[in-house]
Amino acid sequence: MVQTDSKATNQFYVSRQEATESNARSYPRKFPFALKKAQGVWMEDVEGNKYLDCLCGAGTLVLGHNDPEINQAMIDLISENAPLHTLDLTTPVKDEFVHTLLATLPAELRNNAKIQFCSPSGTDAVDAALKLCKTATGRSSIIAFSGGYHGMGQGPLALTGNLNAKNKITGLIPDVHFMPFPYSYRCPFGLGGEAGVKAACAYFERLMKDPESGITKPAAVIIEPIQGEGGVIPAPAEFLQTIRRVTQELDIPMIVDEIQCGVGRSGTFFAFEQAGILPDVILCSKGIGGSQPLSVVIYNKKLDTWTAGAHAGTFRGNQLAMKAGTIVINRVSTPAFLQEVQEKGKLLLDGLMRLKEKVSIIGDIRGIGLMIGCEFVDPRGQKDAIGSLPASGDIALQVQKKCFENKLVMEKGGRYGSVMRCLCALSITKEEIKTFLSIFEKVVMEIDASAK
Repeated sequence: MVQTDSKATNQFYVSRQEATESNARSYPRKFPFALKKAQGVWMEDVEGNKYLDCLCGAGTLVLGHNDPEINQAMIDLISENAPLHTLDLTTPVKDEFVHTLLATLPAELRNNAKIQFCSPSGTDAVDAALKLCKTATGRSSIIAFSGGYHGMGQGPLALTGNLNAKNKITGLIPDVHFMPFPYSYRCPFGLGGEAGVKAACAYFERLMKDPESGITKPAAVIIEPIQGEGGVIPAPAEFLQTIRRVTQELDIPMIVDEIQCGVGRSGTFFAFEQAGILPDVILCSKGIGGSQPLSVVIYNKKLDTWTAGAHAGTFRGNQLAMKAGTIVINRVSTPAFLQEVQEKGKLLLDGLMRLKEKVSIIGDIRGIGLMIGCEFVDPRGQKDAIGSLPASGDIALQVQKKCFENKLVMEKGGRYGSVMRCLCALSITKEEIKTFLSIFEKVVMEIDASAK
């Protein structure tokens, strides 16, 4: 039996981790501590230091760490000797989860929906959706978008915009085609604003309908309603509406990846709802399992041409996740809870906008609900044609390190790692948001002073 010193330091555990774990580990390089306890939006390391957690399992912990109702429900399930892993066999727990989840869908989709349970990671839900759409359509090509992130499996990675993880990997799935995603601050068309959105809409429609486009009719179009790892970039409603209209006209399934932006994070249960569209396929993971591993594909039954065993996964019957997830869905989907997310998101966004006016190193603040991004720039760089300064991953890294020193945990993302992202629990209080803003402003003001 391996024993460790109960009084060991963070460095003790981090050194042991470095000696035994893969070079692919990422978060420990940014946050060199060993966690011991966590409650709500607060974490405590083995040395007794407390941190405000605005990463929350990359958005997984929708109701924060160790929510009492969720924990008690899982304890009760174990105490009842309930089966904990059931493959795709049904149980009362699973039945309740399925129908609770279906109830969150717009009526037209709810009445025509099927659910595929996948292996616990969201990347498997993406793979499953690709197989679903390719099987149903008999086609092979996929349309994705620059800046998108869909997972680290070889299929999802092929759909992902970021090149760092792709450059050394050969043999990713072929026939994936990328289109521009509206990004006002760094508009791919050099226009910005409404003009950039309209250009993106026109480009998508014309290319999809162009008999000389070079792209065979796709099996699917996949998009994040709010790009997460790509830098917290919300898709404008007009853009999502254009994609939905064009894909319907051409009979192409539309997949919305809600793995990070769904389950209430945007202030609606699903982020796509804000555009008033009905996709064919919805991908869910992270928050849907109530802190436990779970991923599902929700899709229109017209696509259900699979045969038995066409997609499987040993751990697709995680009963603890379904029990916990039912609680999350019931609480988060209420109008009062979603209204609070919108209000808290506005408080956070307004605070960051005020900070932006005080400093030179913030180029853009954007987001919806409690999914907010702060893009850092080099104030001494040269502005581009639409007045945007160069992205600065170096400054964002300084901010991240200094935040950690001040007991605030946040992750970076976006082009060149220049965007600090807030993925706090949706249950965060307004007072805790003020604490976040106080720490973040102190750090940014300090770094801004040295950057001038």
